[in-house]
Amino acid sequence: MALVWDYDPGELAKTESGRIKILERQINYGPGEGEKIKATDVKKYWNKLSLFPERQRLMELLIWGKTRS
Repeated sequence: MALVWDYDPGELAKTESGRIKILERQINYGPGEGEKIKATDVKKYWNKLSLFPERQRLMELLIWGKTRS
């Protein structure tokens, strides 16, 4: 997993809020090399994610087949 800002990804992954930060970074800035974004995680944390508007609409289209926002 790529370094997230100045945080240790291993430590972030231990908490739900940390996993949400990692997921937001992957969606907003793209996943690191060899990383994939899990649709199940996006659905699980959807209402807690703070995404760029364009990325949010793209994820809505990819996951639900239409934009909600």
